[in-house]
Amino acid sequence: MPVRVLDVGQCDPDHASLRRMLEGKFSAQVVRVATGDEAEAEMAKSKFDLVLVNRKLDIDYSDGMDVVRRVVAMPEGQRASIMLVSNYPEYQEEAVKAGAAYGFGKAELTDARVQERLKQILAAK
Repeated sequence: MPVRVLDVGQCDPDHASLRRMLEGKFSAQVVRVATGDEAEAEMAKSKFDLVLVNRKLDIDYSDGMDVVRRVVAMPEGQRASIMLVSNYPEYQEEAVKAGAAYGFGKAELTDARVQERLKQILAAK
C-alpha cells in the first residue's frame, strides 16, 4: 500500500512540485486540500502518513500553524506526522514546538537533508 500524504494550502505550482517529488522519490499518493477544515474532514475518513501544511494557506492567506495545531490535537487514530512547508527557520521552530516534525521550504525540495527527513517518516510506514 503506498504511503499517503495530505497536502494542505499550497498554490498550484507548489503543489505540483511537491507532488512530483513525493510521487517520484517515495511512490506516495498525494491528496490536496485547501483549508484546515478540509484537512480534518479528509483525515476523518481516511488515514495519512504525513500532512504537509503551507505556512500561509493559498486560498485566504490564513496561518498554517493553526492547521498544525489542529492536526496535532486530533485523536491518536486520526493523527499523522506533520510538517510545515516554509523557507523560514523561525516558523519551522514554532511548528516543532507545537508538535510537528521539522519541515522544509519549497526552495529545498531537492536538498538531500530534506529527502532524508521525509524518508525517516515515509519509509517507516
